[in-house]
Amino acid sequence: MRVKGGTVTHRRRKAVLKQASGYFGSRHRLFRTANQAVMKANHYSYISRRLLKRDYRKLWITRINAACHKLEISYSKFMHGLSVAGINLNRKMLSEIAINDPKAFEGLVETSKKALAK
Repeated sequence: MRVKGGTVTHRRRKAVLKQASGYFGSRHRLFRTANQAVMKANHYSYISRRLLKRDYRKLWITRINAACHKLEISYSKFMHGLSVAGINLNRKMLSEIAINDPKAFEGLVETSKKALAK
């Protein structure tokens, strides 16, 4: 006696077609093309989740760099000065401080410059 997987297969295919709803043409109607489209979409979303992290880090560094250049210090010297001073703030927080509280950022720059001078 053979085992038929009809209900399991139907459920799996239905799930894939549900994921592909809204896709153009046969990509939301036919299982094979829908399955390929869903697999590719999942792959792209996996990659994009990692790229997003890179893009945000670039943005934060650009913002910190711009704020540093207004105060006549380079980004790399500023970051090195902070590490020498023992201030462990991540780039996200530093960029937020640079935008929302310029006086506090100026204080961090002064602390960095003093640490580099020693």
